[in-house]
Amino acid sequence: MTAVKTAIGLMSGTSMDGIDIALVETDGEAIVRRGPSHGLSYDSGFRARLKAALVMAGAIRHRAERPGDLARIERDLTLLHAVAVHDFLHAHGLKSSDIDVIGFHGQTVLHRPDAGLTVQIHDGALLAAETGINVIHDMRAADMVAGGQGAPLIPVYHQALAANLPGDLEGPVVFVNIGGISNLTFVGDDGHLSAFDSGPGNMLIDQWIEAHGGGAFDAGGAVAAAGAVVPDVAARYLNHTFFSGNLRRSLDRGDFAPPAKGEVSLEDGARTLAYVTGAAILRCATHLPARPKTYIVSGGGRLNPVIMREFSVLAAENGARVVSSDAVGLDGGAMEAEAWAYLAVRSLRGLPLTFPGTTGVREPMSGGILNPKP
Repeated sequence: MTAVKTAIGLMSGTSMDGIDIALVETDGEAIVRRGPSHGLSYDSGFRARLKAALVMAGAIRHRAERPGDLARIERDLTLLHAVAVHDFLHAHGLKSSDIDVIGFHGQTVLHRPDAGLTVQIHDGALLAAETGINVIHDMRAADMVAGGQGAPLIPVYHQALAANLPGDLEGPVVFVNIGGISNLTFVGDDGHLSAFDSGPGNMLIDQWIEAHGGGAFDAGGAVAAAGAVVPDVAARYLNHTFFSGNLRRSLDRGDFAPPAKGEVSLEDGARTLAYVTGAAILRCATHLPARPKTYIVSGGGRLNPVIMREFSVLAAENGARVVSSDAVGLDGGAMEAEAWAYLAVRSLRGLPLTFPGTTGVREPMSGGILNPKP
């Protein structure tokens, strides 16, 4: 019988707003016991450095390159993750020796799947040294070497969660993560996985609000709620080649951009981008093996009532309903961090992290680099 491991997952997503941390006890397969979770927000100064890192990363041609100040930012990012781990352990009465492994995502600064290039800044060896815990990092690279897109990686965790969903959910069920970029996972009755990125999530709205001096995001959807959808602008996004092609691919932060400043009002821009988020998911869902009946939404987008309303109305027109992951007993804010803990245990066991139906990889592929504790 495979031993259950206690793992911590660390996630810093495309929204670049902070670190999500979660604890999971799992065998990397069917056993999943979700523990506590926590978030650490980046201050405005460090968020600005991460934005600068995206610009520096544009010059990278080989994964190990760290042009400009990128190596220093990588080190500081890793040390912030170490602080997050120590604070989490203290808050929950845990010691480093209680944790078998950390799954460390780091911050994606470049993702060019067509060129087989993905770069996450994170120092697994430094994190292991600072925390005294084994660390698995760099879990995307092996997939891309084997012909995959390097994303999304969370579907195999969705598959494990699907086995314990409430029985009154009408299927097929699709998990939707609305982070900076949205992605969806279809879990068939036979366990077949189909997953792909489905377009911009919160990223464009966040950039739009920040460009107008309104903070880092549209809190509670208040700005979008005061606006109206601008059809021509929405159509421009939804006619993007990403949606028209039959080949599903993963997205980089730079694949979409917010409207030009002054093109539409602040409120109309936010409302239009909220609509695009929902419409993009539905457009991409046409590529799934069967028409979904239920969408379970996680990620920061579930907290924006305008996004959820736009998505729900569009889904209802297709005979489906939209529910928040929290409404079905899951933690929509911690799910990606939980997934990274789950993936770390799978990596330790040499189990596949990605599959032909999720990233387009040629065959099921494990991955990750183990950094032993000192």
